[in-house]
Amino acid sequence: MDDHNRPVTGYPAPNPNSNGYSANPPPPGTAYPYTAAAAPPPVNAYYSHQNNPYYQQPDPNIARRATFLRRVLAFVIGLIVVFAAITFIVWLVLRPQLPEFRVDSFSVSNFTLGNNSLISFTSEVRLTARNPNKKMTLSYDHIRAVVFYKSWLLSDTMIPPFSQGTKNETSLTANFAAAGSFLDRPAVDGINSERGNNGNVGFNLRMVSSVRFKAKAWRTRRRFLKVLCGDLAVGIQSNGRSGTLIGGLRQCRVGI
Repeated sequence: MDDHNRPVTGYPAPNPNSNGYSANPPPPGTAYPYTAAAAPPPVNAYYSHQNNPYYQQPDPNIARRATFLRRVLAFVIGLIVVFAAITFIVWLVLRPQLPEFRVDSFSVSNFTLGNNSLISFTSEVRLTARNPNKKMTLSYDHIRAVVFYKSWLLSDTMIPPFSQGTKNETSLTANFAAAGSFLDRPAVDGINSERGNNGNVGFNLRMVSSVRFKAKAWRTRRRFLKVLCGDLAVGIQSNGRSGTLIGGLRQCRVGI
């Protein structure tokens, strides 16, 4: 009878103390060795600039130029801010105001408008210019005055330059003349229509001048001052007659 506890011939006898593990395990804390061939490659090994054939070292001159440009830009911005602050403070202190103009009288003599669209007349306009500023003087130059009928130019002239102190008023005189000047037919029809209705003709006076504001050592650059005195009704009932301004003084609009 066969013994069932006897191992089968041809198979190694099992180690009762192994349980599938080595009989002599390494001591605790000992790392298991591995071969260098099995180690993973370093992270970003293929993206290192040392291995990149297209990589170029940064040019230090470019960095210096960029720093210089940033400093120049910061300096310019600082100057602009300082200049704006100074201008604003000066404006708060001086409070510049535009001058004021008014028409005191407007007379027309020997006004003649023929069927051939030729117009002739002489005219005198008296104005008052006022400087409302308390701390600034004004100086006017290249003053050109023009008389219009609606948008048609009738005559122009130049007014002598002048200066004004603070809170000062100056009287001005502008003389106009037209001798057989041609006028478009729509303007001729408009003037004749107004004279036929009430005997009045409405004129417009415009002036353009170069003006400068001054306050002791501080002064502005010259600016173009525009003055418009509109709806100046003058009584001219027929040819060869004279007329004067109807309705009294007229305040003008002023702008720069």
